[in-house]
Amino acid sequence: MEEVREGRVVCHLGKGLAVEDENGHIVLCHTRRRLGDAAVGDRVRWEPCEGEQGRVLEILPRRSSLVRPAYGGRVRIVAANLDRVYVVLAPEPEPDWLLADQILAVCEHRGIAAALILNKTDLPGSSALDDALYDYASAGYEIFRISTRSGAGIETMKALLHDGCSMLSGQSGVGKSSLTNALLPDRNLRVGELSAHSGLGRHTTTSATLYRLPDGGELIDSPGVAVFGLAEISPAELAQAYRDFQPYLGKCRFNDCRHVKDKGCAVREAAESLNLSASRYERYLKLLERLGSAAEFSGS
Repeated sequence: MEEVREGRVVCHLGKGLAVEDENGHIVLCHTRRRLGDAAVGDRVRWEPCEGEQGRVLEILPRRSSLVRPAYGGRVRIVAANLDRVYVVLAPEPEPDWLLADQILAVCEHRGIAAALILNKTDLPGSSALDDALYDYASAGYEIFRISTRSGAGIETMKALLHDGCSMLSGQSGVGKSSLTNALLPDRNLRVGELSAHSGLGRHTTTSATLYRLPDGGELIDSPGVAVFGLAEISPAELAQAYRDFQPYLGKCRFNDCRHVKDKGCAVREAAESLNLSASRYERYLKLLERLGSAAEFSGS
């Protein structure tokens, strides 16, 4: 009887999972249906089987997870056991601040640390973002300034990522791939290794992929923009997920205040008096509206 082993899911390959064992070897594994969905970053118990493949027997408890909405009001887990998420921004393309707020709110709600990275600081327009970034710094988010073109700040990022599991997120065109390549000089070798195990010719997965960084730590590289959304967040929880709202949340006149047009709303009054970022508050209202639309769509 083959020995049961532990491993880490590094990506989805077709209908299987690429699992990295304790020695860093990749095994293509299949799962039992009753297990549910396994996500990149999951720790699993698996056993070898025929053809140098494996079978996942158990998904071990997760310390954190990010989910995205799926059909019929369900959710799908896209990454597990994350320690931190970095929202990557740049002067070009123009920042999608609403997307940034959504990502930060989701991370706050799921108990995952988050920070912002401003890339392309070699461009002259980067200083024009200082006022907007000040709002995030005031809310308690760290901001790191880098340039993958000049190499500025890359060594700092390597030091920050050397422990735990991190993920880069943000809109297309901000340089996530360039930063990933700077952090992972052997990334193409790993992609080739995954391709060989998949039997699919080449690694074409559209899901996230986990890499071990050369100096320690792990990085989940996830293609696409909105790899996770506002699933499993209620309107009250959305307000709680805005760090800068928290000092005002207990001061509203009504306990069920939605912080929209409610009388005696401390959050709205703080935004109107500029003690709170008016721009962040306006974007909160837009995300709140999205939550309502999502609830109607799912029938909940």
